[in-house]
Amino acid sequence: MSKKISIALIFGGRSAEHEISLISAAAVHKNLDKDKFEVRSIYITRDGRWKSVEAPSMDVETVEQGRAFSFLPWEAGSPGPGLGADIYFPILHGPYGEDGTIQGLLEMAGVPYVGAGVAGSALGMDKALAKSVLRDHGLPVVPCLVIRETEWEDNAAKLLRRVRRSLPLPLFVKPSNLGSSVGITKVGDYGDVPAALAAAFRYDATALVEKGIAGRELELSVLGNETPEASLPGEVIPFREFYDYNDKYIDGKTTFVIPAKLGPRTLAKIRTLAVAAFKALACSGMARVDFFLEKGTNRLYVSEINTIPGFTDISMYPKLWAASGLPFPRLLERLVELGFERHRNRKACVERDR
Repeated sequence: MSKKISIALIFGGRSAEHEISLISAAAVHKNLDKDKFEVRSIYITRDGRWKSVEAPSMDVETVEQGRAFSFLPWEAGSPGPGLGADIYFPILHGPYGEDGTIQGLLEMAGVPYVGAGVAGSALGMDKALAKSVLRDHGLPVVPCLVIRETEWEDNAAKLLRRVRRSLPLPLFVKPSNLGSSVGITKVGDYGDVPAALAAAFRYDATALVEKGIAGRELELSVLGNETPEASLPGEVIPFREFYDYNDKYIDGKTTFVIPAKLGPRTLAKIRTLAVAAFKALACSGMARVDFFLEKGTNRLYVSEINTIPGFTDISMYPKLWAASGLPFPRLLERLVELGFERHRNRKACVERDR
């Protein structure tokens, strides 16, 4: 019998998406084949303490009781008994996890891990930078203005005039570095922009003011390293005006159509764009790419990319791959394979430089 692969799930974290990370980690733990994997669990508290726990749990009091330890690559020895692993799986949503920080720590430690590297993670998390890179690669992005909090404090009236001139209503105002629709506001009157920016600045010092695209919301899952593939697309039909945090994780009234009903040309184009966005942002392993299909023009816009997509029971990333013929347990095995592959390739590059 072959030796089991030890895998350490890293979840929780310091971002506003802490609870979503717990739900995702519990789903990953449940779907990992225990005949093939020895699963270890590392919980990061809201204030950044690392703890060894039995398994992911949505009961914060339970995971808070775990044994604290240090995971620093410059400290002698392993992270502690039972916490060293063949590969690590960050399931951290938002800043301090999905943004390249944990990935940099794991790179310093010289260990394999699942998902995008430092550059891809950082670009995917920062919506303003991601749009700039995607635009430079000739990909269609939603028109927007990037507003920094310090600039707004100094020149609010001037910036508001620029918003009025540049972007038609409705607008969406969102933090640049966050996901799960946290801090996002739909604006139907220019007079409401200051309050929407104040809400976004609670979570990040940079905000995006985007043109609202009337049309369909579509999502695709991408999997791979050098030769990524896109899943069948899915359509999100929000219960509310837009697909907000409550719609995603609390009410559960959103409708998902998998696969989305698209013509063959649009289907081929959206899959090509998803892979192109994945490559442009230096992603690896996995990502979910979100699109708008504009009503009337049938124009596709890349909305954003998530390098650690949700893995909850209602999350699109595993659902789309299941509909494409890759069930959740096999998807996780493939992600682990890709993590090892990326680590081998990076190690080979480093050794060539010596």
